[in-house]
Amino acid sequence: MTRVNTVLLVALVFSSLYLVRTAYDSRRLFTELDRAKNEYARFDVEHKRLEAERQAAATNARVERTARERLAMRTATPAVTIYVPDVSASGVGQ
Repeated sequence: MTRVNTVLLVALVFSSLYLVRTAYDSRRLFTELDRAKNEYARFDVEHKRLEAERQAAATNARVERTARERLAMRTATPAVTIYVPDVSASGVGQ
């Protein structure tokens, strides 16, 4: 009888240790999941901010101002337009 009791006691101790271990792992994984959710939320806010900055930088007025100031571009008018004749379409060269 004492052998059966000893075996049951050892089984009880091992199952208790396993229960404690799984509870610890569960808490650790839940904490990691919570951290990952917080990090996702932080990255989502950062992404939205960067998207808003990109849209603000791509407005027509800003693009035109940058083209004029940094690239020294100007608006195309008939006075500065040079027309090149299409020789192949007119049949002159054939």
